[in-house]
Amino acid sequence: MKVLLLNGSPHAKGSNYIALQEMVKVFHQNEIETEVIQVGNQAVRGCMACGYCFEHGKCVIDDLVNEIAPKFEAADGLVVSSPVYYASANATLIALLDRLFYSTSFDKTMKTGASVVTARRGGLSSTFDELNKYFTICGMPVASSQYWNSLHGNNAGEAVQDEEGLQIMRTLAANMSFLMKSIALGKEKYGLPEKEERIGTNFIR
Repeated sequence: MKVLLLNGSPHAKGSNYIALQEMVKVFHQNEIETEVIQVGNQAVRGCMACGYCFEHGKCVIDDLVNEIAPKFEAADGLVVSSPVYYASANATLIALLDRLFYSTSFDKTMKTGASVVTARRGGLSSTFDELNKYFTICGMPVASSQYWNSLHGNNAGEAVQDEEGLQIMRTLAANMSFLMKSIALGKEKYGLPEKEERIGTNFIR
């Protein structure tokens, strides 16, 4: 099994790195392969709503989004991590996620998702909610921990002192490992849930 982890911080070895590495240790203990991709320091622009991806199966902007897409498709789980800026996620990460989820047509049903947020002090809950919406719009079960998935620290040196936050990361990875393995067994025995034909209702007609 494999988990793809996206670090949405511009700092390669900052608080988000500490959070994700704590999870990686537990994934490896559960014999789950991991790949961490640095996103927050990349130049990623937002969606242009051009419709190119509908016809070609990939984004018209050939950058990190198209590079990550096949890795996302092959993964059993996705972890998205972001620092908190003005009570919301890093704009670069949001631009990437908007295009990644919109431009990929593969079925994401029952891939497990988890979001992780870090901050010096506040704004974590709103950012956590923002990131989880990418999973819940496409049938991805959301892994949870013993508390909301947050780690406090203005930098890596402070983050390693948040013992509760580090425990939250370990618990999250353990729960996510269990969930992915359970889903794999369920798919083997029962298959994926049958889907109805999609209904789209506009509020203004």
